[in-house]
Amino acid sequence: MNHRHLLAVALTALLTGCGVPTDATPRTVQPPRGPFQSSAPADTRAPAGPAAETVCLVRDNRIVSVVRPVDRPPTVEDQLRHLLAGPSTAERDSGLTSALPGAVDAAGATVTGAQALVAVDEPAADAGRSDEVLAFGQIVCTLTSRDDITTVVFLRDGKPLGVPRADGLLSEQPLTRADYATLVTPR
Repeated sequence: MNHRHLLAVALTALLTGCGVPTDATPRTVQPPRGPFQSSAPADTRAPAGPAAETVCLVRDNRIVSVVRPVDRPPTVEDQLRHLLAGPSTAERDSGLTSALPGAVDAAGATVTGAQALVAVDEPAADAGRSDEVLAFGQIVCTLTSRDDITTVVFLRDGKPLGVPRADGLLSEQPLTRADYATLVTPR
């Protein structure tokens, strides 16, 4: 056999496929009965709900991203409220905490373009927390985990608030996840 003949035979075999017929119109396919076991390791970050949200919590003085299942894509306000509520029981049981209580009292968030504006109340006199860097980092990393938010600005009484970045410097400028990168535990 010459090469052309061999190529023609191979091409014909390839074009005839594996014998799976094609349908003229789409049809419903019923999955076989389960349960099925996968040989792939389970991804504990994959949510079970129809949507997902990321909240950034704290473990060992590091910011940790946690993906939670939710019923619908959260608004910025929803996501901030969920973050302020702190870790779930299961998250606490796995060693996750929050630096927010006592350090930062966020009153709400609005969005302008791709920037979240977070209103922060004056901390209570008896707050007793000093991990503001982690607290502000949790908010920035949580909100910038969204596709529609790239920066976060903190306001008190409608004016820009200087907040600590991971390098210890105060900034009134728009903040990004990069400002807290040294505190973030990689996935």
